Amino acid sequence: MFLARSRSLFFMAFTAGALALGASLYLEYVVGLEPCPLCTVQRFFLVLFAAVCLIATLHGPKRTGCYVYWLLNIVSCLAGMVTAWRHVLLQNEPVERWLACSPGLEYLLGTMSWRCALTQVFQGSAECTRISWTLFDMSIPEWSLLFFVGMISLGIFQLLQLLRSTGWIAVKG
Repeated sequence: MFLARSRSLFFMAFTAGALALGASLYLEYVVGLEPCPLCTVQRFFLVLFAAVCLIATLHGPKRTGCYVYWLLNIVSCLAGMVTAWRHVLLQNEPVERWLACSPGLEYLLGTMSWRCALTQVFQGSAECTRISWTLFDMSIPEWSLLFFVGMISLGIFQLLQLLRSTGWIAVKG
């Protein structure tokens, strides 16, 4: 029963990640929205999350494997959440602060070390402050933040369930 339950949860998480990734690709290629560098970093962590979920679904891990996969999911979602949170903060700053757009992420990674490029990306640019699309009055980074928080919550809940079932966490009552 445990194996079937873990596989189905990883598959549902993969499906959610694939749908979110599909939505971002739809907005880019069909609607025509150009992703800023922070959007690209968020998309990377979304792909990482979906890939871990797919591998876990195909692998069908036992308890120890589930610990590892849920921890990897939490780490990838935490990184995505921090990126989305920074993006939301940038969108709430005054537009006058940003005079020019920064170079694209590909250019930054090609000319600088990855650490310097990520520092430059997280400092933000004018293109990261624009809100070009909303749904229910929430921008794309806000939806991304909501997704990552939800997936972190699922991961933490599953880890706590695993710890409780193995006796690491005592249940009173």
